[in-house]
Amino acid sequence: MQTSDEVKNALNVLFRANSELYSERGFQRRIGYGKKPALINIDLANAWTRPGNAFTCDGMETIIPGVQALLTAFRARGLPVVYTTTAYNVTEGPNSDMGMWVHKIPVEVLQEGSDAVQIDSRIAPLPNEMVIVKKRASGFNGTFLNGYLKACGVDTIIVTGVTAAACVRHTIEDGIAEGFRPIAVRECIGDRIAGAVEWNLFDIDAKFGDVEPLENVLTYLRGNAIG
Repeated sequence: MQTSDEVKNALNVLFRANSELYSERGFQRRIGYGKKPALINIDLANAWTRPGNAFTCDGMETIIPGVQALLTAFRARGLPVVYTTTAYNVTEGPNSDMGMWVHKIPVEVLQEGSDAVQIDSRIAPLPNEMVIVKKRASGFNGTFLNGYLKACGVDTIIVTGVTAAACVRHTIEDGIAEGFRPIAVRECIGDRIAGAVEWNLFDIDAKFGDVEPLENVLTYLRGNAIG
């Protein structure tokens, strides 16, 4: 479902009012880029990127080419690339690893090893790129992502993926809490609900990280001070 012009206009009115409030109170500061970034692609697996799934998200006609451009830039510089997918080993019976989440959303379809949880082939990881299987919304929660990034000397996380309202947002929130500079790539973040991308990117930009257009991020990646 693409966000209609009516919804966008209503959100723009709301954003202008909230921007004034935030500005008056000292929010919306810029965290900026650091010296070494990693690309974090959140849940760009088939269950989210391909049509016909419970988790299918909109905007892939923009997100996939944008991520392809970022991958090209990161790989050219030899910078870390990380993918996450959400998957479960046990999806039947009382002793599953889905926890309480299955009582809210159909995570039982996200079976580890299935095609649904494989990274979209259009942005497939290289053998030397990390794929982290997570059980929760954030890419950091319950995974080794924090330690891996710090071992690589990373100070900036360039975040793409889905969904803006959940896994992307929680990864960015945890990222800044762990001491990284989160940069959300505007054109490379999606959701399945009208208005969810616009609202969450506005709120992320106010509180947790910088939302930047793809071209600005690519310009940063071309800089000489990285790595």
